Amino acid sequence: MNLQGKGIVVTGSAVRLGRAICLELAETGAHLFCHYHSSKKKADSLERELWKKGTVHFFHRADLGSLEAVHQLVQKAQERLGRIDVLINNAAVFYKTPLGRVAEKDWDTFFNLNLKAPFFLAQETSRYMQEQGGGKIINIGDAGAENPFPAYLPYSLTKAGITAMTRGLAKALAPQIQVNCINPGPVMMPEDLTEEERRYALEQTLLKREGSADDIARTVRFVLEGSDYITGAVIPVDGGRQIR
Repeated sequence: MNLQGKGIVVTGSAVRLGRAICLELAETGAHLFCHYHSSKKKADSLERELWKKGTVHFFHRADLGSLEAVHQLVQKAQERLGRIDVLINNAAVFYKTPLGRVAEKDWDTFFNLNLKAPFFLAQETSRYMQEQGGGKIINIGDAGAENPFPAYLPYSLTKAGITAMTRGLAKALAPQIQVNCINPGPVMMPEDLTEEERRYALEQTLLKREGSADDIARTVRFVLEGSDYITGAVIPVDGGRQIR
């Protein structure tokens, strides 16, 4: 896909992987619709960087835990961009939930934001893509989908759901729309990890080191620009953690 002038929706764009993805795609001539929730200062900072690059962009604040907010986001993106060619489902919540301490509120928070919202975003944006004759959806998963993290079980379960959703959507939306998933490994690890936990995470990789947000962003760009013959794929960018 030639991204020049294409409309791209990125959720969770203000920080971490979402920010890196937006900055990478700003180099392609695409028009960006950048969603964020609580990171207003970071969103303002990203917007300044996009202005410097001369990128056509729009920002939209929303809590995607609400289906109403999902509907409004898609409608606003279509209005601002004029077309939606790409959806990047990146927004997610991630925090420790040790077994025995998981509350129903935690469960609902993870599943509403990490799985329910991406599904309905894909369902709604794909309608526009089909009308236009094609499009691409990329879901950002996690290595925990394949090897669940014991202290983050609800989170890991939602990411396993993202894997299943990716494959199901790829079948349902073929041949017009390609749907793929990228599973990061230890990339931008949480600040609250202990040194022991950090060392363990790196030891689980073959490369014995942490990846970068740019590793994920460049993979996103390749899936969009590099080939139109990939769909239903779950691509690990995890330093070999999956096969260790």
